[in-house]
Amino acid sequence: MNDLTTGSLARHLFATAGFMLFTMVFQTLYFLADLYWMGRLGKEAVAAVGVAGNLTFVVLALTQMLGVGTTTLVSHAVGRKDPDGARRVFNQSQSLSLIAGALFLVVGLALTPAYATAFSADAATAALVRQFLWWFVPAMALQFALVAVSSALRGMGDFKPGMIVGSTTVVINMALAPVLIFGWGTGVAMGVAGAAVASLVAIAVGVTWLYWYAERPASILRLRRDEMAPDAAAWKHLLGIGLPAGVEFALIAVYMAVVYVVSQPFGAAAQAGFGIGQRVGQAGFMPIVALGFAVAPVAGQNFGARLPHRVRATFRIAAMLSVSGMGLFVAICQLLPDTLIRVFSTDPAVVAVGEEYLRIVSWNYIAAGLVFVTSSMFQAMGNTKPSLVTSLIRAVVVAIPSLLLARVPGFQLTWVWYLTVVSVTLQMALSLWLLRREFLARLAPLDGPATT
Repeated sequence: MNDLTTGSLARHLFATAGFMLFTMVFQTLYFLADLYWMGRLGKEAVAAVGVAGNLTFVVLALTQMLGVGTTTLVSHAVGRKDPDGARRVFNQSQSLSLIAGALFLVVGLALTPAYATAFSADAATAALVRQFLWWFVPAMALQFALVAVSSALRGMGDFKPGMIVGSTTVVINMALAPVLIFGWGTGVAMGVAGAAVASLVAIAVGVTWLYWYAERPASILRLRRDEMAPDAAAWKHLLGIGLPAGVEFALIAVYMAVVYVVSQPFGAAAQAGFGIGQRVGQAGFMPIVALGFAVAPVAGQNFGARLPHRVRATFRIAAMLSVSGMGLFVAICQLLPDTLIRVFSTDPAVVAVGEEYLRIVSWNYIAAGLVFVTSSMFQAMGNTKPSLVTSLIRAVVVAIPSLLLARVPGFQLTWVWYLTVVSVTLQMALSLWLLRREFLARLAPLDGPATT
């Protein structure tokens, strides 16, 4: 257990974000390597993995409902110096994750054929989507257990095991993927399905490893069967905090689905270009994701310890780091968009769409970084509803106009990219305003003589 209520906040943020970033660098390398191998199979394969990958945001939405609540409640318990309370939250999150993962597995496999047909630009892409998802849906089902354990550890400020396990499983994934995709050394080439099988194996190793870590004698997060019995009140509390955050990610999935629907008339090349551009954006955004994962437990423990000045200071430091980091990434996307896309595809049509996407959408990256930091602050204080409100507004600003504009003669995908920039900028302004209100409502009553 790592006490984050004393000492330098900047040091805590750098240390905890550093652990997460180390893991995410490996995760990013895997995403990019996977995309590179798909590019060797052709634009249909790239488009297929992009279409299938949209389900990742659905899983993120569902697991965030569990993970955000777990991190918040565990961090509050740690801030109150209540290890028994932290353990009870951990065990309830485990039982909830096992049930949710099983349900996702059944529903996901049942809907795979319909999903592939609905969002693919052509029959060839749809067939590849089905091949990928038969193996990737089980891998995503295991994510529920993985998130439940790692979220509890984050709430305790214990980031090191997640870093070690996460980076190791990514290495396993990266090593297995080309072997299974192309049949290196085996003579059995699985194509796009090989990438999914590699993910399934790697995640299974990660889940097993983290459960073993949680069961070590020194851990306070040990599994206890009596505390895993479903408790409706505990589940309600967990999901009450996590549900709005989960809906936020679900709205990202809606945005992705809208793009794939309106891009169907432009063919597999357009879907592949968007998929690559979106993956590049995700890769560049990883440092801010790591920062957000650090902000929630740092601010959460200090909120639980009733130290409002440290909660505010956590936001100020994180916001400055976010603006600096994303400003650099925007410059790279503006100067070298074609270079970033050509790493993964040399198809002129794919490169054109991806380059255009990065040139336009990268202008919202600074705003998106601030949105992510404010969302983490809402999580830390146990009220994620403001984030949900701003995400709903963002989704409405993009989705409805995009679907309507797609019917207009001469429609271009760039119209969607510009709407994206407008929507994220609006979301940032609303998020900052709502965070100020939240500080006044939740922190002002706790204010007293500041301590350092």
